[in-house]
Amino acid sequence: MTATAPHRPTAAEPSPPRRTASGTDLLNAVPATLSAAGRGADAADRDGRLAPETIASLTAAGFHRLFVPPERGGAGGGFATLVTAVAAVGEGCASAAWVAAVFANFGRLAGFLPPEGRRGIWGDGPDVRLVGAVAPTGRARPGPGGWLLSGSWRYVSGAAFSHWALLAGRTAEDGGEGVRFFAVPRHAYEITGTWSAPGMRGTGSDTVRVDEAFVARELSFPRRLAADGAVAAHPWLTVPSAAVTPLCFVAPALGAATAALAAWAQRLRDAPTRSTDAARVALARSMGEVDAARLLVDRAAATADRGRVGRTDALRNARDAALAMELISTAVSRLYRLVGTSGQSEPRFQRPWRDITTAAGHALLDFEAAGRTYAEQLTTSPGAPHGARRDARSHRE
Repeated sequence: MTATAPHRPTAAEPSPPRRTASGTDLLNAVPATLSAAGRGADAADRDGRLAPETIASLTAAGFHRLFVPPERGGAGGGFATLVTAVAAVGEGCASAAWVAAVFANFGRLAGFLPPEGRRGIWGDGPDVRLVGAVAPTGRARPGPGGWLLSGSWRYVSGAAFSHWALLAGRTAEDGGEGVRFFAVPRHAYEITGTWSAPGMRGTGSDTVRVDEAFVARELSFPRRLAADGAVAAHPWLTVPSAAVTPLCFVAPALGAATAALAAWAQRLRDAPTRSTDAARVALARSMGEVDAARLLVDRAAATADRGRVGRTDALRNARDAALAMELISTAVSRLYRLVGTSGQSEPRFQRPWRDITTAAGHALLDFEAAGRTYAEQLTTSPGAPHGARRDARSHRE
């Protein structure tokens, strides 16, 4: 497989009217993107994929360009910018926000490719939408000049609108087994519609299949580079995946929760007889939990933006993202129970609850696993900063 030109929009996929060039421009584009996502939310929930107009708006805003290397025309943005923009879009449509985060995350991961591979992806410019899968459910064997990749990858969000997929696969190297990422162009993989979860329906997290596709050597890299963070010119490539990938998946839920809280408050204003002491206390408690989640996410993003994050801080970020998801889920589930049968069928209450409940099932947002790994690091690694004093100090950094 040789480098191919980026996908060009078809008549069914409106060409974005403008391009952003920086993280600031992405934030400036958020109101228009939020509006487009909100208009398409009902259809996305019904159809199981985002509307072309929503994808065009995400593309115009520049989510996919946020972490593209500047020398390839990217925005050179940061993680605080990402979570702020994704959460804002999530207020209109959590599925759109999820796909936006996926475009950004896999654009970042492709930056670990060798220079020739980066030219193959972005040689004609940065407007390339990447999706992918980090679970190594495929297998690659060496071939002349590269690899022959086969496999099936589930839950590839935004696959229908992708130009390339970055897929993890197992390899036999140097007498042992390794895991690598492989960049595969759209013509080399098939997409099967398998996504049927009750929430996040518009993500179109379908199954991607590859059969003996040739992947040139320069379009692959060891997964450990992303897992550990590389010594690189760009700070977003120096950060271990554990410190940042969970943020991509909690940020859409944060936006959905914000919308649910606003809807609940509006309901109490519109119907004073429902504004009982219990309802007001539930609203206040849930708002406090979502505010706490936002603080955790913001701190994690700020930590990641420093670059060169150590293992303890990376695992703390993963812990904080999982804890934030737990807080968000608890807050919205409480309100959904209290809204009663008269409100549970309303999309403004039901869809955020379904979306957040589905997002909370992501493996990277399992607090038991994240908390256990973080605690093990604190208690078994010599010199690791311990406990509340370290965490409290970091709030002031």
